[in-house]
Amino acid sequence: MITLRDYQEDIASRAVSVIETHGMVYLSMEVRTGKTLTSLAICQRLGASQVLFLTKKKAISSIEGDYKLLAPDYDITVINYESLHKLPKTKWDIIVCDEAHGMGAFPKPSKRAKQVRDLFFSTRAKAILLSGTPTPESYSQIYHQIYGIPGNPFEKYKNFYRWADDYVNVTLKYLGYAQVKDYSGAISTKVLGAIKPFTISYTQKQAGFESSIDEEVVTIDISEDIHRVVRRLKRDFVVEGSEEVILADTGAKMMQKCHQLYSGTIIFESGNTKILDTSKAEWIKKTFPDKKIGIFYKFKAEYDAIVQVLGKENVTQDIEEFNTKSQYIALQIVSGREGISLRNAEYLVFYNIDFSATSYWQARDRMTTKDRQFNKVYWLFSRGGIEKDIYKAVTKKKDYTLRHFKLDHLSL
Repeated sequence: MITLRDYQEDIASRAVSVIETHGMVYLSMEVRTGKTLTSLAICQRLGASQVLFLTKKKAISSIEGDYKLLAPDYDITVINYESLHKLPKTKWDIIVCDEAHGMGAFPKPSKRAKQVRDLFFSTRAKAILLSGTPTPESYSQIYHQIYGIPGNPFEKYKNFYRWADDYVNVTLKYLGYAQVKDYSGAISTKVLGAIKPFTISYTQKQAGFESSIDEEVVTIDISEDIHRVVRRLKRDFVVEGSEEVILADTGAKMMQKCHQLYSGTIIFESGNTKILDTSKAEWIKKTFPDKKIGIFYKFKAEYDAIVQVLGKENVTQDIEEFNTKSQYIALQIVSGREGISLRNAEYLVFYNIDFSATSYWQARDRMTTKDRQFNKVYWLFSRGGIEKDIYKAVTKKKDYTLRHFKLDHLSL
């Protein structure tokens, strides 16, 4: 069995009181402070019989491991959100929604948010929501995370638009030639005031974390052929080969294709992929011949390049396999940025960078633990590429958008 830290015990006690009063609690606990274990302990204290834990696929084994270590009296089903349609009809006492901000799309709810809403409606279960970043881009993201939970603070509103009448400063913005309403301007004081009775927040600093993250940008020289392809693509919007075509007939496509090319891979118009340059993977192999490394990549073909250079027998995408035997773990940024711990990695290496600021702040923190004093993160950017410009934006907590790309690379 495992015991909770003092602050986790305190949060669990407070959360029980909140749930008994409101039927739900939102644990806004920063990464590595123990959201999962705390939520499992809350279920035990509430005397649950059947618990459903919704999470990402890569986090399932870790959560099941925590459940076994805690050894509570209740039964648990741990499932990824994409498999909700496979759930049996069970009377869940408590539903835990991990990385709940993933349901925050607006003004229309996502498929995931609708499925979770229907689940709460049919079971009337109590709710525990977990996230280190409940509203990473806008306070408007809170509505669809909780709108299906009985007793939630916005229960009287028929939909997001009626909620926005009271909670959002709606403005107008231009999309191409069309003028549309922008619902991202939720009034922070009103939103925070409404959800405060339902929320328990906790930071790494409060938990006693003293670790620091040192980031180093490494500039990689890639093939001149790639630079020639990019220049031609910017000029002609298309590059035709004997069998395949690279098409960038819109600004969004141009940004995506340049992003792919500068890291040495391409997705053709046909959907086929090709590795064009393995310089980044070669740098990893040369720099870390005997170190245990966590690698984040963006495009699937980048994973193929990593495996080609580092060897299939040395690279895994399974956290348990990495912890026990593999030298490298390679994870796609968006799927690997949440819900897993890379505490056994000696260093993190980002093969590429995502346009999302959320991805930047979450993924770089995957090695952090309470006892780890220092984390080293490497960013591999191609000389002359767009990665450095993306990095400048996301480190300032701004997503890298098409507007940024046009200013940085299409106005030259």
